[in-house]
Amino acid sequence: MSDESTLDRCTLDQVKAFASSLSPWAHIATVGADGEPDVVPVHPCWEGATLWTMLGADSVKARNVADNDKVALHWQVTENGDGVEVWGTAEVFDDVDTKRRLWDDVFDYDLSAFAPGGPENSPETAFLAITPNRALVLKQYGMGGMQRWRA
Repeated sequence: MSDESTLDRCTLDQVKAFASSLSPWAHIATVGADGEPDVVPVHPCWEGATLWTMLGADSVKARNVADNDKVALHWQVTENGDGVEVWGTAEVFDDVDTKRRLWDDVFDYDLSAFAPGGPENSPETAFLAITPNRALVLKQYGMGGMQRWRA
């Protein structure tokens, strides 16, 4: 059993800041109804305590989350081995009000590059809201220290 002392705890804001310093890219793992895992790269963006990613409304990610809402993300590791892992539950949103809000206020890149119809005319586009329940910050693959966060 790992040492859960207060020395290795951190806040969600610290997790978010560390992840943001690594890369705009993370890999998300979902599991489908067949029990098989699927891992793909995403460009997640934070809104408060929610992590959002853009996805296709009928994508493998969307279908997997409909069957099993548990997900995990791993940010691309730096050359010195720093990384972040986040576990949580996910829900797909495809309503225009959510799309419009996220399009204008949350994402740090041009979503029109992937959905030229914008929030109103991209029915094939949805967003995945991830509610984190735990995270792990790793420095030098854990050899330089680890910090844990739990909801």
